[in-house]
Amino acid sequence: MPRPKKIGVLTFHRCINYGSYWQARCLVEGLKAKGHEAVLLDHDSAQVNRAEWRCALQPLLPARVPSSDFPLYAAKARKLLAAMDAVPRSPRFPLDRPEEAEDHELVIVGSDEVWNLHHPWYGGRSIFYGDGLRSRRLASYAASFGNHDAADGLGRWWADRLRRFESISVRDENSRHMVRSALGHEPAVVLDPCLQFPPAIPDGGPVGPPFVAVYGHSFPAWFAAAVRRWARSRGYRLLSIGYRNDWADDQRIDAAPGDFARLIAQATAVATNFFHGCVFALLTGRPFACASSRYRENKVRDLAHALGLEARLTTERTGSAWFDRILAEPPGLSIRDRIAGLRRQSDRYLDHVLG
Repeated sequence: MPRPKKIGVLTFHRCINYGSYWQARCLVEGLKAKGHEAVLLDHDSAQVNRAEWRCALQPLLPARVPSSDFPLYAAKARKLLAAMDAVPRSPRFPLDRPEEAEDHELVIVGSDEVWNLHHPWYGGRSIFYGDGLRSRRLASYAASFGNHDAADGLGRWWADRLRRFESISVRDENSRHMVRSALGHEPAVVLDPCLQFPPAIPDGGPVGPPFVAVYGHSFPAWFAAAVRRWARSRGYRLLSIGYRNDWADDQRIDAAPGDFARLIAQATAVATNFFHGCVFALLTGRPFACASSRYRENKVRDLAHALGLEARLTTERTGSAWFDRILAEPPGLSIRDRIAGLRRQSDRYLDHVLG
């Protein structure tokens, strides 16, 4: 067993988003299960907090949500923040004053799109490139550049900061290409923390009538129509989690993060355009179909490629027979085998970093 280390995890833990919550929690809990003292580095910014709340209350911009939904989105935000408060954290410090953060033997940056210079409010914050942190060692785990495409390149100033990392791992091919082009060496590709350290899904009691979980927003009309046709033909209701989708029968806008995971697990199938919609469908063995959105194209596409799930990424040309198949069939043994292989690969990377 390696000597226990004091580890700070630096990620977007203040994002009001189910995926951000679960990947932050899973990484901290996974490191603690390996015998280390791991905490989230609790950075804070009034500017970021305002941006997060604006997005939380108006997630469908440029379309505006009805005022009647404000209390539901606010309740969801409060539940997410309360859940995050239960995850071990360092003393709070200003986002733009990383030198005020507590000292750690190792800081692990990631997961999430922590290196996305195009992120609307975290983009360009050099703390996520290691600047100013009081740590003897820097590494990344499942870091991503998000929708910052590798073809656009990474400036020398940012690349120089990544050179200070002892070990780099990313979670998608776009990020792998970016690091390889900027630094001239190949980073490890590892699993998202939710897949690497699967959380225990809360038990919610009886499932009730069968339903299809809808997770995401701003779905294309052709996708909504195809999913609705499939559900109607089988007598299933459509339950939208975390966001209003008027084409669904029921809305659970104010679901807590535990409710999100439980409802995905209880669903007959999952319709999503979010990365962690796919991840939690995989974790719970649910059939799913995904309509990749432009903002999330890189990470959803690369997850599908890594696990052989390309057939579940739908387009307007996807026929009804294919929708019928992927919404009825859960991921097979070959997918589980691929996840297990990548889990071993990810574990070897972490053992190297933590050794």
